[in-house]
Amino acid sequence: MVRDAVTVSAPGKVLLAGGYLVLDREYTGLVFGLDARIHVTVQELETSKGVTLNEVVVHSPQFEDAVWEYGYRLTERDGGMKVTALRVDADLKLNRNIFVETTVSYALSYIASRTNPMISPTSITILADNDYYSTPADLANGSGAAPRFHNFGVPITKAHKTGLGSSAALVTALTGALLSYYLPKETYDITTDLGKRQLHNLAQAAHCAAQGKVGSGFDVASAIYGSCVYRRFSPSILSNHGEPGKSNFGRQLRDIVDGTGQTGAWDHEIAKQGVKVPKGLRLVMCDVSCGSQTPGMVQQVLAWRKDNPDEANEIWRQLHENNTALADDMKKAAEDEQNQTTDRYAKVKARFHSIRALIRTMSEKSGVPIEPPEQTKLLDTCESVPGVIGGVVPGAGGYDAVSLLIQDDAEVVAKLQSLLMGWKFSSSESGQESGGRVSMLGVREEMEGVRLEKTNQYQEWLS
Repeated sequence: MVRDAVTVSAPGKVLLAGGYLVLDREYTGLVFGLDARIHVTVQELETSKGVTLNEVVVHSPQFEDAVWEYGYRLTERDGGMKVTALRVDADLKLNRNIFVETTVSYALSYIASRTNPMISPTSITILADNDYYSTPADLANGSGAAPRFHNFGVPITKAHKTGLGSSAALVTALTGALLSYYLPKETYDITTDLGKRQLHNLAQAAHCAAQGKVGSGFDVASAIYGSCVYRRFSPSILSNHGEPGKSNFGRQLRDIVDGTGQTGAWDHEIAKQGVKVPKGLRLVMCDVSCGSQTPGMVQQVLAWRKDNPDEANEIWRQLHENNTALADDMKKAAEDEQNQTTDRYAKVKARFHSIRALIRTMSEKSGVPIEPPEQTKLLDTCESVPGVIGGVVPGAGGYDAVSLLIQDDAEVVAKLQSLLMGWKFSSSESGQESGGRVSMLGVREEMEGVRLEKTNQYQEWLS
């Protein structure tokens, strides 16, 4: 059976408010989707006539040696689909990509549990919009027109990420493309609420398995639903199932995705109506090519909270109040289109300042550089530019990026770009410059989440 090729894309994200708090179900996070997307195309794998292969070949043509080949087989005792990484060449070291490998295994296991279809061999192409990785020097200097999908010329492990949530967008788009390719539309439809819910549950399971831990899931949720106010799911939903190939994994995974069995229904909350960017404003992301060790920072903050519950919980309570109020103030400003005075965004500006002050307090108390002094200086200087409403170090903080809410005006953008072009960034206590170039990415907020794309627009990149 020859199936039509399928392409699915999913957006990046920025957690504008709710870093650390979003790990706790008592609190929410204000997360914006970004219009930088990961695009995944699944198509038939051409083989010699009469040759049958149980093989999935994954290719990411923007990077060197980014080819992963997998064999797969349906295991006994309802163990799901066992996926095994293969060597592309006998002389090469086995090339592993745990996010791709885990996602293929989880998706094929669920597909097999739904209809027991003929899982034919496939070729998968992954393309990332350029802003997922720090801008190469030739693009940053404006030498020639930038291609839609830049060839970065390095192995993917050597490419510097800009912190837009590439792994969550990849897992979401890959899962959605596999489901849409193998399952008939009457069984699975990614455009429906049910289809998005099934995709959410399966992508969360695969992403957490690939990470080796159960995270908050806000990044996968925004990849599916776009901008939203997010409350996390109970970790117990994903904490007790087995691994692919183990007895009953297929049934366990189907119960998780369908919200049945011992795992119970999913209890995350997605509120899209509470998220708006006022007309005339936009979000921008600024990449700081230094980087932070997010897992280590999270562990330190949680350890501090455990040791100092009264102090920490009071800071978290105040942060949650201000985070919630920021979403409300932005929504009210969006609805108050008749007010064109400079006071229209006064409450939003004040809210950014309150949030940043509380984050600096948390940084000081926990000893974790959530908003380190170098980022404080950068944000303060950016906020001094007319037309900049406010900004934060998003997510877990550190040296990865800053996010700004600005007037959607070419003059404001030009002034910011000029400021950042000459920025001298230091991330060391000694004050010595550490090579951290700051650049404005081309992304902005994206309300829409995962979507089907027309495959013919990617034809020149498909193998």
